[in-house]
Amino acid sequence: MSFISSVCIAVALVAAVGFFAYQTVMTPAGKGTAEVLFDIEPGDTLPRISAALEEQQLIRSARLFQYYVKFKGLGGQLKVGEYALTQSMTPDQIISVLISGRSVARKITFAEGLNVFDLVQIFEKNEIGTREEFFKLVYDKEFIRSLLGEELPSLEGYLYPETYQITKFESTRALLTQMVRRFLQVWQLEIEPVAKNSGWTRNQIVTFASIVEKETGAAFERPLVSSVFHNRIHKKMRLQTDPTVLYGMAMKQGKMPNNITRNDLLTPTPYNSYTNAGLPPTPIANPGKDALLATLRPAKTNYIFFVSKNDGTHVFSETLQQHNQAVRDFQLNPKARENRSWRDLNQQPHQLNNKINK
Repeated sequence: MSFISSVCIAVALVAAVGFFAYQTVMTPAGKGTAEVLFDIEPGDTLPRISAALEEQQLIRSARLFQYYVKFKGLGGQLKVGEYALTQSMTPDQIISVLISGRSVARKITFAEGLNVFDLVQIFEKNEIGTREEFFKLVYDKEFIRSLLGEELPSLEGYLYPETYQITKFESTRALLTQMVRRFLQVWQLEIEPVAKNSGWTRNQIVTFASIVEKETGAAFERPLVSSVFHNRIHKKMRLQTDPTVLYGMAMKQGKMPNNITRNDLLTPTPYNSYTNAGLPPTPIANPGKDALLATLRPAKTNYIFFVSKNDGTHVFSETLQQHNQAVRDFQLNPKARENRSWRDLNQQPHQLNNKINK
């Protein structure tokens, strides 16, 4: 074989190898358009990422993909996240997604009236973070000040109830920050203009609203419930609301109790509004916009009592005589509670969210 022939063969081989490498690196692994969820976890290396992409049939060759990423100088720019990829994407398109940080978003909803003891269960269930991490941040004075600009005992009351977009690797700190920032947006746009002449601090308003939220079964009753507590404060009466007692018990136990007894109502804690006058020292839940506005715009009534009708609504009364009659009609009458009450009338303890003898 002549020298020229050898050179031609070598060139042809190099060209063939180059074409194969080009095909492997620059073309999609397949034609599939179904989304494949691909994770880059904290600590993942480029070799591990490349191998996982090949294993999930998203690229043709892990080794060539790895070399290509390094050639482009992007090895350190692949970001932690959960990404939606397809087999029909080119390696360049895949790289573009992986360095973008645009993780798949999921929705998570926090209802009005949940407190930190409720929220931590949702965080854990959705694998956002641990209980220890959650409470460490909720009570972290420096973290609180960085978000709210003032010294507060906790973030309770300021974790705004709403539906949020989160990613698989969302951190506890990031989501708590997002929730507080949403509170501040609502406060500045919707609440602060109404609160300016109230004479109350922001924390007092949020604390009052948290009680209104916990005591409201039907949304339209928020201004009425608010009016009851405003009237009690005006008359220098104690608020006497069960949710404050429950919260005080939770602060001692580290979790929300399942029930409340008459003895609990008489046991002093900083939050017990049967033994203490005025508002509790902090919010007892995280109120929504409507509860905050109802706090500042209560209905104009003379009501100082309310009692549950066992259907989410209440009977509101101006006098103790009227209230006692409502208690007899709706709480002491077994027929009124039949198939509606979660409480056995023969038992003494109250239970969560009971609305009697207010």
